[in-house]
Amino acid sequence: MTLSCLIVEDEPMARKLLTQYVEKAPGLELLDALSSPLAALEFLKEHSPDVLFLDVQMPEITGIGLLKILQKKPLVVLTTAYSEYAIESYELDVTDYLLKPITFERFLKCVEKLHQAKGHALPASASLTPSAPAGPAKSAEVPAPEGTMSEYLFVKDGTKSVRVNFADIQYIEGMKDYVRIHTPNKKITTLQSLKKLTNLLPSKDFIRVHHSYIVAMKWVEEVHRDEVLVGGTLVPVSDTYRGDFKKMVDDRLLK
Repeated sequence: MTLSCLIVEDEPMARKLLTQYVEKAPGLELLDALSSPLAALEFLKEHSPDVLFLDVQMPEITGIGLLKILQKKPLVVLTTAYSEYAIESYELDVTDYLLKPITFERFLKCVEKLHQAKGHALPASASLTPSAPAGPAKSAEVPAPEGTMSEYLFVKDGTKSVRVNFADIQYIEGMKDYVRIHTPNKKITTLQSLKKLTNLLPSKDFIRVHHSYIVAMKWVEEVHRDEVLVGGTLVPVSDTYRGDFKKMVDDRLLK
């Protein structure tokens, strides 16, 4: 199945790159690549693309502003160099969120999501993403051996990599394909999964308490049955993770 696409991007180089990606990727057909959100509004009156690749920061109307006024929405992929828009895009139920600079490998993963959202089954043999080179399989779910991790991580935040010290992390919030790392001084949103972070963080200091939350024990202030106060914020505790969390608390409980 082929998905028709409209690109709305005011930066010429970014628009050219996305055009090349759409033309190279299987299963996509480019209808037009526009530089103005107002031109996009006129285009959408006459056409109904399956997919809208939409830049966030544009003159006249922002991408998010354009998205909010559309009555009939195609599948939407937001593109931007700034990760702080990830939360709002999550609330607007966009299909994907591409941080610039966008690699072709990441774009292909986005194409898979678009086909899946349309109900186009993709057999494993026809996966769009490049296969890993032959060799021993490595699982991302296996924790690193104890002692091999440092006391910090570098995480991608837009076009830069930011150092995050484990000691500063209060809790981590999951949002589809992104996570938001909360520290006392800042919040960092990055493309990552909670499951992978659970395996990277020191298990003696961090624990998952909910499908969408990991907390740092050093920042826990109060423990209730269904929630925990962490760094001044109430975080929910679900039945699935309550047992392991309770055991960690009991191990530190003065009796």
